Amino acid sequence: MSGLQAKDLVALVRSAFPRLPEDRALGILVDVPRDAARDNPDWATRRRMCFDWFAALKERCAEIPLDSVALIAYPDVGSNNADLPAEAVLVETALPDTSERLAAAGRPVSFDEVFRDTQILLAPTEYSTTAPLKVAGKKFGFRAATMPGFGASMIPALRVDYGEVARRVDLLKARLDRAETADIRFAADDGREFAMHFDLRHRSAHASSGRFPDRGTAGNLPSGEAYIVPYEGERDTPSGTAGRLPVQIGDEIVVFTVRANRALEVEGAGAAADAERDHLRREPAYGNLAELGFGVLGDFGLTPVGEILLDEKLGLHIAFGRSEHFGGMVGPGDFSSPAEVIHLDRIYIPATQPRLRVPSLTLGYPDGSSEQVMEDGKYRIF
Repeated sequence: MSGLQAKDLVALVRSAFPRLPEDRALGILVDVPRDAARDNPDWATRRRMCFDWFAALKERCAEIPLDSVALIAYPDVGSNNADLPAEAVLVETALPDTSERLAAAGRPVSFDEVFRDTQILLAPTEYSTTAPLKVAGKKFGFRAATMPGFGASMIPALRVDYGEVARRVDLLKARLDRAETADIRFAADDGREFAMHFDLRHRSAHASSGRFPDRGTAGNLPSGEAYIVPYEGERDTPSGTAGRLPVQIGDEIVVFTVRANRALEVEGAGAAADAERDHLRREPAYGNLAELGFGVLGDFGLTPVGEILLDEKLGLHIAFGRSEHFGGMVGPGDFSSPAEVIHLDRIYIPATQPRLRVPSLTLGYPDGSSEQVMEDGKYRIF
């Protein structure tokens, strides 16, 4: 599955993590199903890939150069961006099929110990670790590339011109840092039109270009996006994020009514609308608009592979749920349990939401000027 030889892996680590004087150890994080019923073929193949990467990098770690490489396994957390468990296992042998057998596969270790002793982390997991590793990276100073759902189909995204990717991402970040508002028009194939206004005050944008040169940083690999958390109303004034946000789920167009940066109501009579309505009722924090993201990899000829890790980097995306790992206010404590913590991206490109178009996206700046960044789903600024 990996499609990467040992020399490719060494080159990938050296490219993604420019060497820092304190670099000594690399860890590969892998989540193991709690029981067989939770497993799937791609996940099983990815676990074998993780062990292959571990063996290859351990043998050639001096070429990076590093002193050691570890394989760090833990029971799956059940949802994307939920907090990691307190403990993991340092594995030396083949990974077990379920976490019940992890204890016999190696030595138990606390994640605090892992984070203290490991300067570089790769996380090709089933469930995204981006949120918890961003938070822990700031505390412990390690660097991490999160790769949830990584598969062979994503390897072409590791071979694009990341110099040009970084240039485009930086242009978007600079605009988002200045912007106070974003206005998006959506058009459905049935003639309906929708408008969303995003309040971007009091926020700084993030650039995710696939390289991690600074201590304490974590983000996706493959990458290629700039993103920002809409203002969530934690200051004296409420958030101005409001409107009607359409999302195609399956064949349905589900429409969320948004006020003060929260999805509060759901329009639609189908099964998807019912499910979203129930999710908001059970977990109001899920309705938080957590991210406005601008992926650029679609311009490099890449297409969706069915995994959010890559697919969100292809174009415009909007996320619901957890935001504190990006500088927002909604975190795990706002959900009813760790298993319900979620950060879920909806990706607005024809391949993922063919019934919806984005005729325009306009940023508004403090001096009263505005700039149309997207027209008919394409960037106008590159």
